[in-house]
Amino acid sequence: MMRKEELVTGEIYHVMNKSIAGFKIFHTQSDYERMLDMIRFFSMQGPLPKFSKFRSRAGVLKKGFAPHLAEFAVGQKQLVQIDSYCLMPTHFHLMVKQLEDEGISSFMSNLLNTYARYFNTKRKRKGPLWVGRYKAVHVTSDEQATHLTRYIHLNPTTANLVKKPQHWSYSSYAEFVEPKSVDYPMCNFEGLIPMSSREYRSFVEDEIAYQKELGIIKHLVLE
Repeated sequence: MMRKEELVTGEIYHVMNKSIAGFKIFHTQSDYERMLDMIRFFSMQGPLPKFSKFRSRAGVLKKGFAPHLAEFAVGQKQLVQIDSYCLMPTHFHLMVKQLEDEGISSFMSNLLNTYARYFNTKRKRKGPLWVGRYKAVHVTSDEQATHLTRYIHLNPTTANLVKKPQHWSYSSYAEFVEPKSVDYPMCNFEGLIPMSSREYRSFVEDEIAYQKELGIIKHLVLE
């Protein structure tokens, strides 16, 4: 199915998808970590080896997925730039910049299909996993982008999964507020957030109770 609006290279989008009927798609730490590995992997242009074969490489087994992928990715072009992310039990949010024509489409097709195959095989399940085609909403200003990262990082607190966003392990929040604590960051938000790490922490955590009323990004949110 073709999109009504073409996704423009060089532009930022809020990309989202969720499971059918609120079905839980991340059950364990390994499920979350698998998806994060896939996000890293499929953001590259390729040509890429099969994801499952890459995970079984000696370098991955010896060093870990992110360190080995960092070595593999030297000189590789990216389809998309990951600006922020959050995985939730039934859905996920990404803020990405398209770097190549059709980059988001290729990235999301590989990501969704590969995770669905992994999940169905692991759970001995058949049928579609996702509610439908992913949504991609254009982010048109730096102000929107900044507020959108806050919305994304506050998803776990809004859902009452944790009290503070730093307590949720499956988002990019630590990269924003404690960058030195992250050995292999996934996100590139240089020049995007016009504040220090300390200021950004206050910007996010002072608005935990106000999350659902962030009018400035209301039209960017998946309902």
